[in-house]
Amino acid sequence: MKAIQVGLLGIGTVGSGTFNVLQRNQEEIKRRAGRGIEITMVADLDTARAKDIVGDGVKVVNDAREVIANPDIEIVIELIGGYGIAKTLMMEAIAAGKHVITANKALLAVHGTEIFEAAHQQGVMVAFEAAVAGGIPIIKALREGLTANRIQWIAGIINGTTNFILSEMRDKGLDFDVVLKEAQALGYAEADPTFDIEGVDAAHKATIMSAIAFGIPVQFDKAHVEGITKLSAVDIRYAEQLGYRIKLLGITKRREGEGVELRVHPTLVPARRLIANVEGAMNAVVVNGDAVGTTLYYGKGAGSEPTASAVIADLVDVTRLATSDAQHRVPHLAFQPGAMRDVGVLPMERVITSYYLRLRVKDEAGVLAQVTQILANTGISINAVLQREADDVAGTDAGAGEPTPDHTDLIILTHETSEGTMNEALAHMQALGAVLGPVVRIRKEELA
Repeated sequence: MKAIQVGLLGIGTVGSGTFNVLQRNQEEIKRRAGRGIEITMVADLDTARAKDIVGDGVKVVNDAREVIANPDIEIVIELIGGYGIAKTLMMEAIAAGKHVITANKALLAVHGTEIFEAAHQQGVMVAFEAAVAGGIPIIKALREGLTANRIQWIAGIINGTTNFILSEMRDKGLDFDVVLKEAQALGYAEADPTFDIEGVDAAHKATIMSAIAFGIPVQFDKAHVEGITKLSAVDIRYAEQLGYRIKLLGITKRREGEGVELRVHPTLVPARRLIANVEGAMNAVVVNGDAVGTTLYYGKGAGSEPTASAVIADLVDVTRLATSDAQHRVPHLAFQPGAMRDVGVLPMERVITSYYLRLRVKDEAGVLAQVTQILANTGISINAVLQREADDVAGTDAGAGEPTPDHTDLIILTHETSEGTMNEALAHMQALGAVLGPVVRIRKEELA
C-alpha cells in the first residue's frame, strides 16, 4: 500500500524529534501501522534550519498554507503552538479534509469545542496525545483503556518545570526565587516561565483531561489556577514533618448532581503515595475509576523524543483509521458527540478539600484557643496541630517573616470543608491581633 503523506507545520524541538524518530523507527512503525508513513513536506519560517534537519528528500517551505493546499498531504501535524495562527491553520486544514495531529494544549483547552465540532462535521480526526504529559499515553488511557469506568477523579503532576522546582526546594531547603534561577540555568525553565510557574500550562492539560473523563465541553476559563510562586521553603519543611510533600497538581473531580471540580494549585500529598515521590522534571497522573480503582501513569512529560513518541502514536492511529467509517472511530473526547453533557465547572468556593494552615503568631497565652474557636464556630474540624517555637523556626525564609523569641508558628491540618467556609474562617483569623502577617493556606488531598 502506498505510504501516507504527512505535512509538518513547525520543526522546532518536538518537530525535529518527530522527524528523527519516524526516520529511525520507520520499519517498526510501518509494521504496526500497516503502511508507510512519510513526512514529505515541512513548513517553517527558518527554512535553512529545516533543510538541515530533513535533508534533500523533503520539500521545505516557509508558508504553512502550501502544505495544507497540497492534495497529496493527508495528515497535517501542527507544532507551531499558541492560540493565533495555529488555530487558523488547524481550522483551514480541517476544512480542506485533512486529519490533524497537534501537541497544542493551550489551543485545545480554550478552543477545543469549536475545533472538535469542525472536525466532526468534516469527518476528519484531530489527535492530541502529545498535548498532555508528553510521552505518557494518558489520553489513550482515558479515551480507550478506561472506557468501562465512571471516572471519579484525576490528579496529576503535569508540568515538569514546577515539579523540578519543588523537588529542589525540598531537597536543598532553598526558596522559590533561588531555585527558579537554577532551573533556568539548567534549561528546565524558560526565560519567561510564567505559564509554568503560575499554573496555566497545567490548567490547560487538566482542562483537556476533565473533558475526556466526564464527557463535557472544555472549560478552561472556569478553572481555578494557582501557581507555586508564593510557596515558602518553611512550608515545605513543615509538610515533611507532618508526613506530606507539596506538589503542584491539576485536579478534576466528579461531584454527582452538582458539577465538576477543575483546579490547579499547590497540594499537600501524603508522602507514602507514589505520586508524592515523583521527583525532578517527571510527570505522573493518577486516575480513579469506579471499576478499576486507582491507576498511576508515570514518565517524561516533555522533551523532543518523549513528546515525539506521542505524536507518532497519533500518526499510527490516524493512518490505521484514515479509510474507516468516521462513525466508528474513537470520539475526540471519548464520548459520542451527541452524548456530551453540558455539565458546569463548580466555582472554587464550592470545592471540598482539607487544608494545611500556617499562622505566625505572638507567643502568648490563649492564641491557639482563639484560632481553634474560630474553626469550631465555622464548623471546621481539626485533624492535627503542630507548634514550633522561635528556636525551632530560626533561620526560616524571609518570606515567612523574621522569627524572634516572642513569635511562633502554628501549623494546623483540617478535615474536609468547603473553600467558602475556609475563606470565612481565614478572614476571622487574619483579624486577630496576635496573627502576624498573612495566613498561609495550602490545600491537601489524600488521593486514596
